[in-house]
Amino acid sequence: MIVSRPAVIVGAVITVVFGVLWARDAMAAARQPIEPPLGREGLPDVPAGDELHDEELVNRYPRNKFLELTTLGLGGVITGIVALPIVGFAVLPAFTNQEEKGVDLGPTDNFPENDWMEATFLLNPAQGEVSRRTAFVRYNGTLDDLPSYTIISNRCVHLGCPVQASGPRRDEEAETVKTEQAELRLTPILPANYSCPCHGGAYDTEGNRIAGPPVRAMDRYRFGIFDGHIHLLEPYSVSKIEGEGANAKIHAYGHQGPGEHVDGLSAWMYPIQPQDLR
Repeated sequence: MIVSRPAVIVGAVITVVFGVLWARDAMAAARQPIEPPLGREGLPDVPAGDELHDEELVNRYPRNKFLELTTLGLGGVITGIVALPIVGFAVLPAFTNQEEKGVDLGPTDNFPENDWMEATFLLNPAQGEVSRRTAFVRYNGTLDDLPSYTIISNRCVHLGCPVQASGPRRDEEAETVKTEQAELRLTPILPANYSCPCHGGAYDTEGNRIAGPPVRAMDRYRFGIFDGHIHLLEPYSVSKIEGEGANAKIHAYGHQGPGEHVDGLSAWMYPIQPQDLR
């Protein structure tokens, strides 16, 4: 079954709107005013011995009105149950975790301009080695007086295998850096490109796919500078990169899983995947 987010949203809106219209239409006949047949002394005709007093007539609540309000109220509750989680997930992230600093990669001085560094770190130190990740980091200098970094995830966007730098490694110059979170290892590398040993996927130094089965460019990380340290923030997916370094034009999208298209018709037809696969 092929499902897309826009189709689900449109379907939900149509269901709610036409559900409310159906409820109102079903109650339309009951809402039409009628004239009660008059009996003794201008009161509605009722069986003998069951006369209604004026006060009882005023306080009497029509059943059709009760059913209408109950139906609309139940529809409102159901709409709230469906809509509130969606609104919450869409809005709350903008107001929460504002102080999140991500993964500390150490002082910016550890990243010379135009040199690639392979950084291995623990995404979640509490989870131990199972959360170890690798990123390829290059300082591009400044752009409009702001520091520019290229930070590429080593996860292959085909099936998630670890991508390796194809080129010399200066392991003798590697160093271990201690940060507030845990230790990380920085190794200078000279990549000619990046390659995946599992199924032959290959990428250029900016992360663009150049061969093999991957469906898009390599994922990247956003970053921030806090107290002179560079921090990895959330990852994001990329369809392609035009240019290089600080002047690169990055076609960025929300973070998607391996094998998932992020643009074109395939992105609309691909099944919904869980997010935050880092």
